[in-house]
Formats: sequence, C-alpha cells, structure tokens
Amino acid sequence: MFDRDLLRSTSSVHVLMRLAQERGMSPQDCLEGTKLVPEAVRDPDAEITARQEVRVVRNLLARFGAEPGLGVEAGDRYHLSLYGPWGLALLSSRTVREVIEVSLRYVDLAFAFGGLTFEEGPTESRLIFDDSQIPEDVRTFLTERVIAGIQSIGRERFSAGVPATRISFRHRAPADTTRYRAVFGVEPEFGAEVNELAFDSAYLDAMPPQANEWARETCEQLCRDLLTARRARTGVAGSVRDLLVHNPGEIPDQLAIAAALFMSPRTLSRRLREEGTSFRSLLDEVRQMMSEELLNHTDMTTEQVAARLGYAEAASFIRAFRRWQGCPPQEFRARGTLVGTR
Repeated sequence: MFDRDLLRSTSSVHVLMRLAQERGMSPQDCLEGTKLVPEAVRDPDAEITARQEVRVVRNLLARFGAEPGLGVEAGDRYHLSLYGPWGLALLSSRTVREVIEVSLRYVDLAFAFGGLTFEEGPTESRLIFDDSQIPEDVRTFLTERVIAGIQSIGRERFSAGVPATRISFRHRAPADTTRYRAVFGVEPEFGAEVNELAFDSAYLDAMPPQANEWARETCEQLCRDLLTARRARTGVAGSVRDLLVHNPGEIPDQLAIAAALFMSPRTLSRRLREEGTSFRSLLDEVRQMMSEELLNHTDMTTEQVAARLGYAEAASFIRAFRRWQGCPPQEFRARGTLVGTR
C-alpha cells in the first residue's frame, strides 16, 4: 500500500523546489500546504513524510503539469549524492547486478512511491515499476521520475551507462516526446501494460568502467564527511585517508599510497609515525567507518561488505570487525536494529 506517513529525506523536495524556481515558482508557493519552510527543506538532516512530498508534487503540477516529460526532467536530477549511505553502497557496487540488488532492498530510500521488481531474461532483463497504489493525479509524474532516476543512477555509477533497449509507460503519450528521447535514448512506448526499463542482460555481470569522475568525487566526499565527523585529519595522514576513500571497493595498499604521494614506503611510515599514526591505523579507520555505515544503512551481506572494503575473503573482515567492535558484523547490525526500534 502507498504509505503517506513514510519518513524520508528532504533531498527529493529540494530537487522539486529547484525545478519550480527555474520556472518562476517561489519556494513558498511550492511548499504551500506542507507546513514546511524553505530553510527546513535545505537541512540535510531533516525528514518529511511522503504525504508532504506528494503535496509539493501537486503544487508543481498545478502550475506546470502541462509540460511534457516534467517527471522525466525531475528524475534526471536525482543524483546519487542525494541518497547518503545508500548512495555509498550503490557507488561501491561493482556490477549492474549488485547495483540492482542494493536498489531493490532499499527502494523506499530512492524516493519511490510504488513497487520495483526485477526480471532477468536470457537476452533482455527488465526493471518493472508498479504505480497502481500511487494517487492518480500524481501517478504519471512520479512514475516518470522513478524510471528516469534509474537511468540517472546507471549513468553516474558506470561511465558508459547501461543503454535501455525499451522504455514503456502505462500512461498516455504526451504531445511532445523530445525530452523522453533525450534522457532515455529511445522512443518510449506509451499506453503499455506495465512501466518498465529493459536492457541487455549481458550488462548484468560485466565489470563496467569505473564510476564517472563526478560520481567518484561524490562518494569520496561522502566518506570524507563521515570520517571528519569522527576525527579530523590533516598533514600526510589526511592525504593518506583521502586516497584510501578515493575508490570504494578498490582500497589501495601502502605501496600504491606511497607512490601516489611521491615518497617511498619507508618515508611514508616515518611521516605517519611523526604524526602519531600508521598506515594500518588509517586503513582500519576507513574500513571501520565504511563497514558501520553499510551495516547500519543497507541490507548487504557480510560477504558483500567485505568485498566493498577490499578484503579477499569475508573471514578476514569478520576478524578485523571483532577487533574494532568486540563483536561480529551481524551482532553489530542486530544491536543497531534494536536501538532503532526503541
């Protein structure tokens, strides 16, 4: 069922406000009836209900609903930086299949209002969006936003993207489909039985190119922010930590870090020792932070988290986690769940 009281980040409404402002609509008019103020929407730690977000969408559509593909335009702006730790999990996923697995577990965090399912075929696979529980007056906009958002995540996570072979929508065709073709790369089918994005199954387990530069920088900044909240780092130690979070899932060793800083491993060790730390300590710091975020905010398995952190096997990660927290990863996750339900 459509949960109107589902809490979510204000990031989505912030995107809608910018979309409205570009068309001459004031933030106050955009938020009318929500009991929200623009300052609250800009607060990254604030939360709103799905009901409030739907009201913002209705305000937007009341003024600009006749614009073809407005939902597609909105969805194309939903960058991974909006999703916090969930975005970190997506950015550090190595294949399209892993991105889909993480996405399906946490579809509510993707600002979706319907159900998302995945069907794998021998030659073509499909992501299907069920919009049947979405209020009819906002259904077209929110459906287009989700499908375009999926396409946006694919482009950001993998440099070359995952080209759609087919796009279909249940709603009627608009007067102009130019925006749809620009975003999806194909002419969508309208009036179809289901809303879906189809693509070649060969992409599922391929190891695509690295995330594009913008996405990599976004993930790196997220890691930096999380680490800074725990302990600020400057000097050589700060440079080492920045390099360690440069590409999640591909954490470099001490030799690679030393080379990147144009010094020998021995010199690097000496410089870090002078700053009261070591490469091992910094590596543990980064891995501990990322593991806690992924365990607390995603449903990834211990094996998947270990792979994201650059461990060759899960057993090594479990031993390290016991050293950090005094308990195995699953017990740590269970404690977090219990705290969250109090």
